[in-house]
Amino acid sequence: MLELIAPIWIIGEVDPLQYPGPAWSPYIVGALIGVLSMLTFYFSNKPLGASNAYARVAGSIGLQVAPGHTRSLKYFKDNPPKVGWELMLVLAVVAGSFLAAWMGGELTGKFLPAMWQERFGSDSYLLRGVVALVGGVLMAFGARMAGGCTSGHGISGTLQLAIGSWVSAICFFIGGIVTAMLMYAV
Repeated sequence: MLELIAPIWIIGEVDPLQYPGPAWSPYIVGALIGVLSMLTFYFSNKPLGASNAYARVAGSIGLQVAPGHTRSLKYFKDNPPKVGWELMLVLAVVAGSFLAAWMGGELTGKFLPAMWQERFGSDSYLLRGVVALVGGVLMAFGARMAGGCTSGHGISGTLQLAIGSWVSAICFFIGGIVTAMLMYAV
């Protein structure tokens, strides 16, 4: 299947541990994120962020599973579940990530990266899935507790010079470094 969507040079000799550098210029991508943030402020009068999308998806699921309870929650009274631009942003990030990996020759088609296999073994599919799920749940919980996610605080908040966003962004980096050191015994 991968052969149908990726050029042949992507499938061959890709070593994830030998990072050749950015596929796209970080300067151009940074400038485009800045333009996107300005356009978001201009058209929606809201900062760029993705964590609301997850809350609204949860609310939409809640309306299907337990509509009475979901409607009784204060958050969903003030923010009714709907498909908004935040959800479209999340979908665009996923599509853009695939596109960047494909164009940059980094699309390996492997579920377990080489670095993961070296640390946890080549048969650790279930562990990888559980770690990804738990990590995603913890990140979503943290984003809701912090009043925003990495895009909300790390991009929009820091662009507005918000102290809380700068503290959050610094904590994101510290948390990522500590987690990598614990997982990979760096």
